[in-house]
Amino acid sequence: MSALANLEPKSVFHYFEEISQIPRGSGNIKRISDYLVNFGREHNLEYYQDPVGNVILVKEATPGMVDHEPVILQGHMDMVAVKTQACPLDMKKDGLVLRVKDDEISAAGTSLGGDDGIAIAYALALLDSNDIPHPRLEVVLTVDEEVGMDGAREIVLSMLKGKRMINIDSEEEGVFTVGCAGGARVDFEMMGKAETYKNHMLLELKIGGLQGGHSGTEIHKERANSNQLFGRVLEELTRVYPVKLVGVKGGEADNAIARETTAKFVFAEEKNDQGEQISYRRDGIHNLLNKIHEELREEIGSKDHAFKMTWMFTDLKDKDAEAITAVDTRKIALFLCSLPNGVQAMSADIEGLVETSLNFGVLKQKTVLHDGYVLASFSVRSSVESAKNALIHKLFAIGKMAGVKYRVRSEYPGWKYRVDSPLREQMVALYQELYQADPQIVAIHAGLECGLFMSKIPDLDCVSIGPNMRNIHTTEETLSISSVQRVWEYLVMLLQRI
Repeated sequence: MSALANLEPKSVFHYFEEISQIPRGSGNIKRISDYLVNFGREHNLEYYQDPVGNVILVKEATPGMVDHEPVILQGHMDMVAVKTQACPLDMKKDGLVLRVKDDEISAAGTSLGGDDGIAIAYALALLDSNDIPHPRLEVVLTVDEEVGMDGAREIVLSMLKGKRMINIDSEEEGVFTVGCAGGARVDFEMMGKAETYKNHMLLELKIGGLQGGHSGTEIHKERANSNQLFGRVLEELTRVYPVKLVGVKGGEADNAIARETTAKFVFAEEKNDQGEQISYRRDGIHNLLNKIHEELREEIGSKDHAFKMTWMFTDLKDKDAEAITAVDTRKIALFLCSLPNGVQAMSADIEGLVETSLNFGVLKQKTVLHDGYVLASFSVRSSVESAKNALIHKLFAIGKMAGVKYRVRSEYPGWKYRVDSPLREQMVALYQELYQADPQIVAIHAGLECGLFMSKIPDLDCVSIGPNMRNIHTTEETLSISSVQRVWEYLVMLLQRI
């Protein structure tokens, strides 16, 4: 039975539930892209699908609205697909299990994809309607926004006529976003020699229990990052003991604050004069990790009260273990420990706005015999282009000194505040009329695709809105039902006025 069948507006929640059954994590967008094309075909709309999967759907103006300027509605079709360890779903193949509790929708064991599934749902409900007056609607739905705005970078918009764009990729009702930071992804590849070891002990380490969150909207809360904590733990551990890194995995996306990092190491136990293995080194590692755990709990307990670091030992006996050498593991530890993370500067112009930050989002390792590497990926953001470039080059400098490979990818421009914005003025006036209150007009540290669209459409006028969502990019993500309804009613009325 449909989990959302009784919710209003029915059409919006119908489409939200329908697309929630289509796996659409970043990089896995073919099915959702084809679904949107089929929607356009079935509804006799003008439609376009480009080679990377971006989709444009066009519906001509309704009677009486033909002389109004076209409106672009824009969102993205991919989501940050994360799940709990206990969740049995394969997020590359399975749909979400939606749940409703009080005023909130969530997904069992996974992220919800309200960011930005609600934009798709609003757009399809509008395109499907027969009784909502509107000007020419040009719906633009991009791919892979969450991994660097790749779709918006590649899309061709020459078929569009609109100069006004409503981006539906914000997460707070009553907040109109009119500017955002630019950003980039920075990757490091740390090489290490891998060898096969016999008669070693296995150490399995886990750092978890952290809140995580969106690295644009929640980086200022200074929540702990499990990848950064791992770098610190690894440096302290390798400073004393010659452990060898077998594997590591931390974080789900470079723009999500890492919540959990797991790693495996091997080490040789010491032997006595009779050649018998003794547990001095094992006990020493246990005591050191216990000390580090207590120190970290004391430091971050008030911000991440559920933080926990656990570890266990297993005697591999006669089993072989492939791992990066102790010397190269130490080099990796020093490099990871040296990397900055979090807020780097606050705006001097807008109180409370983060100007420049970076997030250590992904850490993973692949080891093959005699060769191995550890990949570390960062999301860099700044509302000041020169500051963004300076931070990227700072990372490059650290990488160069450490002899580590590095690259920048998925770079995108910021969205500069527009002083003269007729669209913003119309939207504010309607909000005041409906709610007898002023909306908040903000610039944000998170990235939106508007900057890229403005670089492709001269004199484009943009505002970003959306309903209330919490904990996006995490398994605790929720979408407010009542807020979805209010924003829908506002959007419907707005299209009749502009």
